[in-house]
Amino acid sequence: MMLASREIKRAKARFGLLIGAVGLLVFLILFQWTLLGSLLQGFTGGVENQSAPVLVYGKDARKIIEASVLPPAVVDAVGKVDGVASAAPWYSGTFTVDAAGVDVDATIIGFRPGAPGQPTRVVEGRLPAAPGEAVASKEDRKKGFDIGSTVISTAGDVPLTIVGLTELSRSNVAPTMFVTEEGFTALRKAANPDAKAVFPSLVAVQPAPGVDPAVLATRITEQVPGTEALTRTQAIEGAPGVGQIKTSFYGIIGLAYVVVVLVIGFFLLILTVQKMPSLVLMRAVGAPVGALVRGILEQMLFVVGGGLIVGLVFLYGAVAAAKVGLPLQIDTGAVAVISLAVVIGALLASTFAFVRVAAIDPFDVVAQPNLGGS
Repeated sequence: MMLASREIKRAKARFGLLIGAVGLLVFLILFQWTLLGSLLQGFTGGVENQSAPVLVYGKDARKIIEASVLPPAVVDAVGKVDGVASAAPWYSGTFTVDAAGVDVDATIIGFRPGAPGQPTRVVEGRLPAAPGEAVASKEDRKKGFDIGSTVISTAGDVPLTIVGLTELSRSNVAPTMFVTEEGFTALRKAANPDAKAVFPSLVAVQPAPGVDPAVLATRITEQVPGTEALTRTQAIEGAPGVGQIKTSFYGIIGLAYVVVVLVIGFFLLILTVQKMPSLVLMRAVGAPVGALVRGILEQMLFVVGGGLIVGLVFLYGAVAAAKVGLPLQIDTGAVAVISLAVVIGALLASTFAFVRVAAIDPFDVVAQPNLGGS
């Protein structure tokens, strides 16, 4: 172990460059994962962080909320299905609003207070209780959506006072506000004065105690014509573009992971081959295989640990400085899992070096004249 440490001290540049390379690759993995999580959260956070375990779409909507329109009678029909504790309309639409003097396209979700479908991640303030009130996404508070601010819909000049803030609840990667059912109706009718009725986009459903949401979703689809009921998870996974986004990012992340593991494995193998005469001599004078393997293991852990530290430093710096059009949030749980995966991958890649050392025959010293052999 002392020899391994001394070798690191003697070859600072070599190990430093490797730590830098590993750190950059680790940073790429972590940043891409952070970007993926933030992008998916920006698309589907409004669905993920609302209280209804089951959401009912129009059958022809293809799991697209904006394309789903349901007549009010469907809400009553869903509420009568066996296993449904309560059902309520859930509205969604895109409106242009004036926030701090700037026109912004915002997603506005309407829900019935006290019923399924209300936001669950209100971190400041309170839920809206009147038609002119709203909760906004905390990520957009600096854009004019802070508590106490008033935003105005450009179509109809309907004012909305922000009374609370949610987190991780954006939809369509846009500023998102939750309003009451009456508030959404007022917004829609102001934008389209000729509209005689405002139809809900979905039906939010709370299963009865003990009823599995997946089973209830299948039952609703079968019993209520013209509908497709999905669990919250199914609605998130089936949202348009989510599958394609995941596939693209997983490909990049997987490739970077393979590269970082191979870099560590090849470095240790090459380093082992280069110092093979010294290792043979050490075996000949009685050094046990375990001690030599532990030395390589120490160097591997030093490189991986240093690379993870460099990668994390770059990650937090990049998240603080990045301007990618959506709020970036680091998932500490994912960081821990990825870090563990890098360590495990490095251990597996290092087995080639371990095997090479374990196969050293002390008798080989006699075949190496530079070590005194003949």
